[in-house]
Amino acid sequence: MIYTALLRGINVGGNNKIDMKQLKSAFEQSGMDSVKTYINSGNIVFTDERPKEEVAAVLEAAIINSFGLRIKVLVYSLDQFRLIAEAVPKEWTNDDQLKSDVLFLWEEIDSEAVLDQLPLKPEIDRIQYVPGAILWSVDRNKVTKSGMAKIVGTKLYKLMTIRNVNTVRKLHALMSDLENS
Repeated sequence: MIYTALLRGINVGGNNKIDMKQLKSAFEQSGMDSVKTYINSGNIVFTDERPKEEVAAVLEAAIINSFGLRIKVLVYSLDQFRLIAEAVPKEWTNDDQLKSDVLFLWEEIDSEAVLDQLPLKPEIDRIQYVPGAILWSVDRNKVTKSGMAKIVGTKLYKLMTIRNVNTVRKLHALMSDLENS
């Protein structure tokens, strides 16, 4: 199976530093194949035959053993990731006009009901639930007026990991490349 692993909270603000070459090696030593990392924020595409729940546990243990860090790992199969990536509206970008992110959800909060827990401002925030994630976009000049900044540091925030739409599209392309090779 083709998977993407998203590590939460590495290489952010100088904390939980992990070198991507060493992370790739740790994944390979854990039995993952065709391992590719993308940028420095803990995005890894790979193949493995085990179920995703088992893969996540193996990778969390490998990170503890290799780096001494307890990092949560969220794993998506190609089919799951494709549904999320393809649900992102084509016009949503992450550039000087728009800030568009995908908030990937741990199972504990993976439900459309999670939208009710978000401090949204409907006149500013554009938001959509898709199984496994929340899609969010806001005009760049309104980012500071968005209610979403209020979730940082909350219990809810600790049960998600966020990537911008450019990263999501690139990860989807890397997974598709593996599928077609």
